[in-house]
Amino acid sequence: MVHETRHDGDAVSISETIIEAVAAAEGVDPTDRDLQLYEAVDLEALDALFDRRSSDGHWQFEFSVDDYLVVVTGDGNVSVWER
Repeated sequence: MVHETRHDGDAVSISETIIEAVAAAEGVDPTDRDLQLYEAVDLEALDALFDRRSSDGHWQFEFSVDDYLVVVTGDGNVSVWER
């Protein structure tokens, strides 16, 4: 694993947390990283899925973006792995 963080749903959307996590994995500022996250996943659908998640958190969503595998769990963990 390259980077792991916890999503704070009150502050930002899950897609913003993912962008920040991938940038952190690369050691760059999120504003300096041109991450084309929308090419890998439907951001509105991802945000809606996370906003409507059940309270038990027993699910995970995985997708690839650039050279990384991103894993988001229902309890708010976001992990970034090198592929």
